[in-house]
Amino acid sequence: MKLKIHKGDTVEVICGREEDRGKRGEVIKVSPDDGRVVVQGVNMRTKHQRQVQSQGRTVSPGKVRFEAPVHISNVMLVCPKCGKLTRVGISLTGEGRQRICKKCDALIDA
Repeated sequence: MKLKIHKGDTVEVICGREEDRGKRGEVIKVSPDDGRVVVQGVNMRTKHQRQVQSQGRTVSPGKVRFEAPVHISNVMLVCPKCGKLTRVGISLTGEGRQRICKKCDALIDA
C-alpha cells in the first residue's frame, strides 16, 4: 500500500486519546504493511523491563518509555509552507510523482 506520509514529515494527531489529540510531531517510523506510523512524543507507553543479559551485554532494569504506533488515519500532514493541516495530492511531473498540499498547492517534497 502506498502511503502519503513519509518518515521525517510533521504530522498532527486529529483523533485518539485526549492527551494526544492536537499534538504535532515528526514521523519516526512508517509501517506500510500495518498502516501505522510512530510519531515523536505521541502515544507514549511504559514498559517494565527486567534485567536481561544477552550477547555479553546487560540491559538495565527499570521503566522504559517509548512511542507506540498510531494508525495512519488518525494523523494528518502539516504543510511545511502554510503550516496548516492538509490532505496530500499527487502531481505527476517530468521528475516523477511529487506530493503537493491541497490547500496552497506547494510541493511537500521540496
